[in-house]
Amino acid sequence: MRHRIVMSMLVGATLLAGTLLGASPARPADGSARMPGAVGQPAGPPDEFGTDWHDPVTAAPPVTTPSGKSCRITLAEARFRDFTPYRGTYAPPNGCGHRWSKVVLRLDGKVRGRQFDRLGYLRVGGVEILRTSTPEPSPEGIEWSVEKDVMRYSDTFRRAQDVEMLIGNVVDDTYTGVIDVRVTLTFYAAGRHFRSATAPDRVLTLADGTTLTTPRNSERVVAEVYATGSGGGCEEFWYLAVPRQAPYSCQADRGPYREVQITVDGRLAGIAAPFPTVWTGGWSNPFLWYVVPGPRAFDVKPIEYDLTPFVGLLDDGRPHRVEVSVTGVPQGQSGWSTPVNVLVWQDARSTRVTGRLTADRAGDLADSSTYTPGSPHRVDTEGRHRLTVAGYVDTSHGRVTTTVSRRLADTSTHRWTDGEDTDGLDATWTDDETVTVAGHAGPATSTHTRRTYTMNGTTIVSADDRLRTVLTLGDRASVVEARNGRRLGWSRLDDTYTGDAAYTLNVPRDRRHAVGTTGERYRLYGSGGCYDRTLTTVQGVLTEDRSGC
Repeated sequence: MRHRIVMSMLVGATLLAGTLLGASPARPADGSARMPGAVGQPAGPPDEFGTDWHDPVTAAPPVTTPSGKSCRITLAEARFRDFTPYRGTYAPPNGCGHRWSKVVLRLDGKVRGRQFDRLGYLRVGGVEILRTSTPEPSPEGIEWSVEKDVMRYSDTFRRAQDVEMLIGNVVDDTYTGVIDVRVTLTFYAAGRHFRSATAPDRVLTLADGTTLTTPRNSERVVAEVYATGSGGGCEEFWYLAVPRQAPYSCQADRGPYREVQITVDGRLAGIAAPFPTVWTGGWSNPFLWYVVPGPRAFDVKPIEYDLTPFVGLLDDGRPHRVEVSVTGVPQGQSGWSTPVNVLVWQDARSTRVTGRLTADRAGDLADSSTYTPGSPHRVDTEGRHRLTVAGYVDTSHGRVTTTVSRRLADTSTHRWTDGEDTDGLDATWTDDETVTVAGHAGPATSTHTRRTYTMNGTTIVSADDRLRTVLTLGDRASVVEARNGRRLGWSRLDDTYTGDAAYTLNVPRDRRHAVGTTGERYRLYGSGGCYDRTLTTVQGVLTEDRSGC
């Protein structure tokens, strides 16, 4: 099974941990604007990959920042060569107050030599503010940057905190790449009476990993879960799992259906489809990812669950049990990490908010994988689930009712030959969510978000050990906000990656004869404007960097 031997490139890189935009290309360190096209000028490609290639880049837009005064601090600076976390301290910046109009995290990394892709996290005061993975280096070295809007964690940044960061790594005579990173936070000062309309008042973590106690005047609660299947086992590529009766190297009790669930005191409170992240060694072919990573690989987005219907239960001043699980993982098998942050908005004019959960209706989970033996073998999977939760809170500004409805669907076809020398997947996941808020002040408002993730690819190993992977990944979302049936605003995201790369297995590096063409087009448009950028690379050279709507 030559193919499966090299499928997992995250061996030993487990995370030591229990929206719309993708990873953003960062501005230069001096803060000046980076315009599309300035990342690298188009150039003629070499015949094959050499010992150096273009630094990693994504087509996603940079974080927009306001004008005016700003303050920058270094949050973490470390060289990761093993599984020893970086530990430091954080103090709020001087000169920018304690109210900000935006807070931007920037990670600058560099590595050279030979190394697998690695996973990492960054926590401030126990709150996870970044989950990331790394690119694989060239022998001569690469540098990359990631930017992220972390305004939602402002409550955490207003006090001195402990800092912990880890990118688990292995350095020895073979894997020589030491991962050198520096993380900064830039705070943009706000006016004296500024109050963010979106940033929560409190950011909480779960005591002992499962226990939550909210302020008694909480009126809105959102949980975010940084869910990743990782660590070198089969859950790293869970979307390829097959039922146990099928002859394949990654088997599960039923098949590839995965669903991330959250419960409150044992009640099902939220369901979500995990994003099928492909790390930068994925699909057996690092030459696909040397310059352009797959969507979300550098900036893992948390799953969000609106728990506001449960506020009437949570606001009693007592601890409540909040648990996250991943449906479909074989019993006793590890491979998922699901740390939780809880974002809380409070009623400033009330010391106590009361309410009631009025509905908690879950449909039957449909999860069917059908194995058809033959040449090739085939597994067809269909999964569906739906959940509606509703509740009200009595606030200083009246009774507010929140209803959250979510529908999940997964369809996939997986084909492979004996020995897995040909292995292909065609899959689509949809996560359809509507949040409706109704109060005495006026008509109900609703936000409908439809997320669609796609993966279509095939890896073939020929008789002469030539491995070729052709792959397309899609990260799409549409959001519509409406009041009383009238559209207020909308946006659509389409982030599509395409790649075709080949190399020879089981030979020294200089005889791999690797070739590859990769590209990404990132489109974000709607009532707020338009962004459109396209990247193309050939043999590690950036040959196209084009933008325009």
